[in-house]
Parts: sequence; structure tokens; C-alpha cells
Amino acid sequence: MKAGIHPNYIDVNVTCSCGNKFVTKSTMGKEAFHVEVCSECHPFYTGKQKIVDTAGRVDKFNQKFGGFFKR
Repeated sequence: MKAGIHPNYIDVNVTCSCGNKFVTKSTMGKEAFHVEVCSECHPFYTGKQKIVDTAGRVDKFNQKFGGFFKR
């Protein structure tokens, strides 16, 4: 391998919106960054479904199409 052509591989502190913090390695220039989901809060890993409703879109959909699915 050629010397001096590879990026620095440093420890990076990652903070999730759920409050979970962990350390990983990266070639990013940052020492810390923020993510929205991680393995502690993502529905695939937790087995619990969580609906993220931005601007009331789920309620708007239910008001518009909610009557079509009722028996």
C-alpha cells in the first residue's frame, strides 16, 4: 500500500434523537454527529412500530380515506 494516501480513521461520537450515545470509527472530518434513528429505537430492531407524524399527515389521511376501510 502507498503511504500517505489513506484518510485518517478516527473515533466518532454518535448521538441519536432517542438519547442513545455510542462511539464508532469513521473517516469523516467531524468528531461527533447526530442521527435520527439507531438500533435502540428503530422499529426493525425493537419490534415496536412507531409512527412519525409530521404536520398531521396521518390524521389528514384518516379523515379523507378512513371511511373506506370500515365494515
